[in-house]
Amino acid sequence: MVDLRAVDLRKINSLTEYPSIPTQHALDPKNGGLLEEPTRFDGPVIGTEKVDGTSGRIILLPGGQWLIGSRKDLLTARGDIVHNVSLGIVDTLRPIAERMATGSGEVLALYLEVYGSTKLQAWRNYGDGSPAYRLFDAATIPLDLLDWDIERIAAWRDGGGRRFATEPELHELAERAGTELTPRLFEVDGSELPAGIAEMREFLTAYSTTRVATSGEPGQNEGVVLRTPDRSVISKARFQDYDRTLKRRATGR
Repeated sequence: MVDLRAVDLRKINSLTEYPSIPTQHALDPKNGGLLEEPTRFDGPVIGTEKVDGTSGRIILLPGGQWLIGSRKDLLTARGDIVHNVSLGIVDTLRPIAERMATGSGEVLALYLEVYGSTKLQAWRNYGDGSPAYRLFDAATIPLDLLDWDIERIAAWRDGGGRRFATEPELHELAERAGTELTPRLFEVDGSELPAGIAEMREFLTAYSTTRVATSGEPGQNEGVVLRTPDRSVISKARFQDYDRTLKRRATGR
């Protein structure tokens, strides 16, 4: 069993921090708009809904220990009396953490989108303010990496050292956790994805309405995440990026 009082929590935080997903069309460093440089996919591509909420982490350690975090910070751990109430992440994800346990010698990090709470900007798109969550990714990390120094951990993480779950593994983890995945919207061959910015925006139109509303009339989601079944290639296509780019083109700004 990992003794959290004896572990440098900065290392756990760094090991499990979720990476930024690149945009489907490259970002222009000059103005933040999109460039006509799409991510290339070979073979099957799975499109999943990009839910407009906030990212949460459940970090499962050998022996039943767990921590919950936001994208950047750890918020609580098993046995904590006081926890960070930021964005309702802990209260929403604690039941999953308490019923999940890992008997392996690895760290298992579950990445979930927490959405729908009135504490979040886009809550009205999802219902009456009731918080909800969906699993969107997971990674396994060797436990012995906790013996590394923080700089080595960061280099390993940023160099793509983590092994993320494949599509079948994600389905299995969701079943174990008693939760659902972010909606699977389509599966196409990479050659079928539009190469142009305007064409991609038109392609996305069919998937703009959320599939995870908890009540009322479903609103707009944030976009679509594109990924290969083994997650070797992943990108995001957000409506706001395409709309902003096309508006700038139309106005000549």
